[in-house]
Amino acid sequence: MQSFRAAIFDMDGTLVDNMAAHAEAWVALSQRLGSPRSHQTFAQDWAGRKNDEVLEALLGRPPTLSERVDLAAEKEAHYLKLYQPQMKPLLGTAQLLQRLNEAGVRCAVATAAPPENQTLVLDGLELRRWFQAVVGPDSAPRGKPAPDIFLAAAKALDVSPTEAVAFEDALNGVLSARAAGMQVAAVTTTVSAEALREAGARWTFADFNSLPPDLSQHLRLT
Repeated sequence: MQSFRAAIFDMDGTLVDNMAAHAEAWVALSQRLGSPRSHQTFAQDWAGRKNDEVLEALLGRPPTLSERVDLAAEKEAHYLKLYQPQMKPLLGTAQLLQRLNEAGVRCAVATAAPPENQTLVLDGLELRRWFQAVVGPDSAPRGKPAPDIFLAAAKALDVSPTEAVAFEDALNGVLSARAAGMQVAAVTTTVSAEALREAGARWTFADFNSLPPDLSQHLRLT
């Protein structure tokens, strides 16, 4: 049985169950801009993309520099207002990360979230200490579903993509990790297990307290 040398985690929707707050903030911005989109559009099409890429989809053109700054700031401020009061890690997160570190499995974060959101989650919940690398949007030319960010995370950990398992929640994230050559374990916080498996996830589960036994074996946790 293959043993994974590394585990690469998406952040939003994976380490924390916050995608409903992101979706609500994007939907509100889309309505204000006169280009209303649904929560389903966010979950299926936008989750995992960079802010600039979502703004381009909303505006129908590349955003100007001022739009990139101002509209992203508006969206993120709304998101923080919605999510920060209820912020907590997905069930079993800290325990899994500790067990992975004890087993010698190297860990990284691969996220399209801007730096301030990374700080909110990774430092606010005291999770950063478990990760040997944190790879954000500045390290990847393209957001998910392109493989760039997962490839950058594998490089940061000095492992081959085939030696890493990716933990995801979004369809674009699953597609991104699979395009990078990784096996994918997906939590069902954002879309259904069936949709995640159709996108290419090998394992699906509700939280980190319910890892499939064979995945635990691949990670040397049993």
